[in-house]
Amino acid sequence: MRDVCLLSKRSTTKASGSSMPSMRCPPASVLLLVVLMPTLFAQAPPPRVEFEVASIRPSDPILSAADASKIGLHIDGAQVNLGKLSLNDYLGMAYKVKLYQISGPEWMASERFDINAKLSAGSKGDQIPQMLQALLTDRFGMTFHWEMKDFPVYALVVGKSGLKMKESPAEPADSPGERKSFDVTTSVSQTGTTINYGNGMYITFGNNAFEGKKVPGSAIAEMLARFVDRPVVDMTELNANYDFKLEFAPEDFIAMMMRAAVAAGIALPPEALKLIDASNGDSLFTAMETLGLKLERRKAPIEVLVIDHIEKSPSDN
Repeated sequence: MRDVCLLSKRSTTKASGSSMPSMRCPPASVLLLVVLMPTLFAQAPPPRVEFEVASIRPSDPILSAADASKIGLHIDGAQVNLGKLSLNDYLGMAYKVKLYQISGPEWMASERFDINAKLSAGSKGDQIPQMLQALLTDRFGMTFHWEMKDFPVYALVVGKSGLKMKESPAEPADSPGERKSFDVTTSVSQTGTTINYGNGMYITFGNNAFEGKKVPGSAIAEMLARFVDRPVVDMTELNANYDFKLEFAPEDFIAMMMRAAVAAGIALPPEALKLIDASNGDSLFTAMETLGLKLERRKAPIEVLVIDHIEKSPSDN
């Protein structure tokens, strides 16, 4: 089919939110396309993947120290628990996009929900994004479409002096057939915040530093995007896991934490916003150079998930 039609990256139907390639055919291929049309439309769409049962409830607006361990995704056997996340966070997980790739009502960044669900027999953990797509579409009456938009971005590239990060030490493979629970958890303490991705991978923000262990090179851009004023696009082509540490002056570290809070939809008092304005943000750019990486200002087309309609409250569980 590749020599018959050019496939555009994605077009989306609003009703189902499903993604299918759209075809733009040159005139010489029109007749052949007509001949093939019955075969194309005869192919059954992939089956819809759903949770067996699921409930969605607003999160408690007051986050205690005990609640901090419930933030994120937890899977234990057939039970799936997602806690204290905004609708934007859930959409990011469901459609594998960054927060800046979601365009919708402002409240989607601040209203938080807890999801408790059960996997159906035979389903797998890597199908959870598809299940979230079905759940969010059904319960919030969501319709959307995709658009390509030009964004001012920071391109993350390897500096001229070469990479200075250390690759994480290789570890023996897990025993065949060994079954583990899968958790992406967040813990908060007096010294900072740690996001634990399992299997020894974590990122800690605290004590005026960012520290990562076994972090894939492709995930570093996503980490940095929390703290700058535009999307970060990975152009490093790094394909290993890395250990690193970035250290900052205390005032710069505080300003970056506040900038990340604002980006996550958290309202801060005017006094805190003044501290952000007072910081020029150059310390992060300088710190990246110690790892042999560089952030360059560029423009790039990025695919955006545009929310056409969504209810503020989910339908009954």
